Amino acid sequence: MNSKKGGLRAVFFDLGGTLIDERNPLAWSECAAAAGLELGPDELVHFFGEVEAENDAVGNRWHAEEFWQRVLERAAGGPVDPPRVDGFVACIREHGSAVHLFSDVRRCLEEVESDGYALGIISNSQSEEWVRSLLQKVRILKHFDTIVSSGTEGVAKPDAAIFRRALDRLGLSPAEAFHVGNLANVDAKAALAAGLGAVWLHRGGTGFGDDPPEITSLSELPGELRAVRPRAR
Repeated sequence: MNSKKGGLRAVFFDLGGTLIDERNPLAWSECAAAAGLELGPDELVHFFGEVEAENDAVGNRWHAEEFWQRVLERAAGGPVDPPRVDGFVACIREHGSAVHLFSDVRRCLEEVESDGYALGIISNSQSEEWVRSLLQKVRILKHFDTIVSSGTEGVAKPDAAIFRRALDRLGLSPAEAFHVGNLANVDAKAALAAGLGAVWLHRGGTGFGDDPPEITSLSELPGELRAVRPRAR
């Protein structure tokens, strides 16, 4: 877990793919149709996952338009011109964002908070204001002491600077904090490189990976944290 026993004081969470299920394949298919592309929801969600994994492997370097161009071209089986991509991206930003939680989120947040941790968000996202509005919609904003968004900060994961900014807001050292996210490199390995403890939330995995350490559900997180800092009695 890469943290000194008893030293943890805060837990940071990624947003999309970790707390919020951002996949909205029906809306994506409708946005594709509006952009002149007849693409089904199943193929879009499949290639979204495929491209997301590739994006993580290169350190999340692709902008939204490049990311979605890769998804659309794989789903279409050929080139998609930039105006169609731009129209699709504009549509999903307005209509295609999912706003529902994964089923394991509420209980996890309540347990981790009851164990005495401060909670925060470190997200590669549009802005801090946008993250706050999304968390308010799903009624979990109250759990978080700080929110750090790449769109507001001008720096994104896997850069260690975004982790340092989150730590500075709570007055903590890296050894006092832990991060969980759904990307192996951009979340878990980046946090570990910045000196935090971390696990990779690999919802489709086995839970046996140790490079980086892996869990398959947020329901496992409280126990992982108690292995580092036992619950106060």
